[in-house]
Amino acid sequence: MLALAGALAFGGAPAYASTGAIAPPAYTCTGGAIPSGTYSSITVTGMCFVAADAEIDVVGNVNVVAGAVLDAQSAPSTITVGRNVTGAAGSFVGLGCQPRELTGNSAHPCEADPSAHSTITVHGNVTVTDAMAVMLNGITVEGNVTLSRGGSVIPWTVKNNTIDGNVTVTGLRTEWLGVMFNRVGKNVTLTDIALSDPHPGAPGVYIVRNTIARNLTCVGLTPGVSGGFIPGSVNVVGRNATGQCAALV
Repeated sequence: MLALAGALAFGGAPAYASTGAIAPPAYTCTGGAIPSGTYSSITVTGMCFVAADAEIDVVGNVNVVAGAVLDAQSAPSTITVGRNVTGAAGSFVGLGCQPRELTGNSAHPCEADPSAHSTITVHGNVTVTDAMAVMLNGITVEGNVTLSRGGSVIPWTVKNNTIDGNVTVTGLRTEWLGVMFNRVGKNVTLTDIALSDPHPGAPGVYIVRNTIARNLTCVGLTPGVSGGFIPGSVNVVGRNATGQCAALV
């Protein structure tokens, strides 16, 4: 099984009946690889990964149940989700990888092929609650990304994504969080996040070079916030930046 790179070493449905077509099956992964195919939904109940170059089309939702692992961030793949991706308590949700040639130092290379990249699109929302870790790297989300509570020694990343709606992260108690190089169509709101990075001088939540159409709000982030190591690597905000992020624009 592919290792969890850098982490553990991841509208309505078509009216099939009315057209006479056979609806695709639901798929439950209890462990191992999720194969290429078209599914009505995917439920992840064990430690599951996506094989290199897999092509997966999900008409409905992808649900990662409590304690399960979805690793779609170690190997390049093409995944389209018609509705939502959800993660429950203790889960790991990893989506997307890309080479340095595309994103520079912010890349999350695919372990299976560092020169390749994923193409992952979620037409609905990504909603994860009380997770062990979440890694979203270079994906497209047409709705909102909402990450509530959870945490571990695994770094959390939201970087190089295109997110049409809001990004909301709240209540994390984890080692590290980076919200970086994203294009966000609405608001970014970060509240009540406590990091425990043991490295000397750890500056806190990295909020680096995001382009945000509306507002950036940061409240209750400890030990603080950082705009990155490169002078001028600030965020572009269409309306207001408030709280601890007021100076990061």
